[in-house]
Amino acid sequence: MRCSTSVGANMMEAQSASSRRDFIKYYEIALKSANEAKYWLLLLRDSYSEYQLSCQKLLDEVGEISNMLASSVLTLKGKKSFKI
Repeated sequence: MRCSTSVGANMMEAQSASSRRDFIKYYEIALKSANEAKYWLLLLRDSYSEYQLSCQKLLDEVGEISNMLASSVLTLKGKKSFKI
């Protein structure tokens, strides 16, 4: 629960960052929290068969969120260019 809610909290904190560097750092922390949430969901899914379906849905969601955060971080760091 804590790592899942940390994603949104860090993104919200980024909105009031005092510098671009801080902004990027908060997004990086949000990405790490999303990856931690993935770990716990994988552990839950693999440990209890009755949670497989519900965990898989959540894993799909957190996977999409992680991908968006990773893409944002790369763009913010200038390591990914926009395609028009």
